[in-house]
Amino acid sequence: MLTLRFFARLREALGAEDTLPFEAGLTVGAVREALIARGGRHAQVLGRDQVLRCARNHQMCPEETPVSDGDEVAFFPPVTGG
Repeated sequence: MLTLRFFARLREALGAEDTLPFEAGLTVGAVREALIARGGRHAQVLGRDQVLRCARNHQMCPEETPVSDGDEVAFFPPVTGG
């Protein structure tokens, strides 16, 4: 099982946490695609037209990063500051 965390506007739309069954060969990008396939709000806020950052086990990573059973995958919008 994967633990999913959402931050900022994603958290407002989807809640703070969710889970997804683990499947061999998954990457962070494949997790995002599985969530988009749920449709509705998931498709709106995680869609490919949205620029998002991701992390695996508290480490920033590209979507090609493989995931393992028990991992935490987080999604959040890019942060800007001033």
